[in-house]
Amino acid sequence: MARFRPTRRQVIQAAGGASLLTLWGCNRQEQAMVTLYTFGDSILDCGRYNEFGVHPGQLLVQNDDRLFPEFQGQDLVARGPARLEHRAQDGATVEDLLFQGRGLRVEGDAIALITIGGNDLLRGLIQDTGPGIAAFANALDTFIQQLPIRPVLLGNVYDPTLGDDSRNFLGIDAGTARNNLQRMNGAIQDIANRYGQFVDLQAHFLKGDSSWFTATIEPSLRGASEVRRAFLPYVLDKI
Repeated sequence: MARFRPTRRQVIQAAGGASLLTLWGCNRQEQAMVTLYTFGDSILDCGRYNEFGVHPGQLLVQNDDRLFPEFQGQDLVARGPARLEHRAQDGATVEDLLFQGRGLRVEGDAIALITIGGNDLLRGLIQDTGPGIAAFANALDTFIQQLPIRPVLLGNVYDPTLGDDSRNFLGIDAGTARNNLQRMNGAIQDIANRYGQFVDLQAHFLKGDSSWFTATIEPSLRGASEVRRAFLPYVLDKI
């Protein structure tokens, strides 16, 4: 039987294929895990407000292609290994951030998402005429300054009335409420500009409609996806 002698072309193709597979395998092994951390309130912890238990952090790490086919392949796992550490809690105020940050052990690449301020407004700052919003800003600044994660993506507070005074549910003057919302969002933007990236949820949600909300102020299933949409380009840009 004649001995098989591969052609030069076959040898080159085989060697090239092996090299590519070897390089691909090494890259897969060496690619670092990215951890997405969420801190804050129900803007990021809204899973209980929809039947699928979906919240923005989940969708940013791995989209639900069945619910949101538009975002197929637009998530962290499409770029490489990624995981979520979800610390945001429905109902949280700025004072709760320190508790949410306890026991952090950050290893490798990490991104922090923060939304806070809505509950602080509802618990009194919506009528603030003194130093209340300044104290809020100081507490938020202190938390982010001490947070051992960079980059930080900080979202502001959206207006669930969509700028329509007839939908005012607070029982106080709409002008006062809107002024204090603007004051708080201005403080949040200033802090974001110092430490990371500002994400303008307020501007994005003003383009929406009532289907983005449930229980008056909470993100619905669609709202959770829209919060994701607002954060998504910044998240993907950071990896």
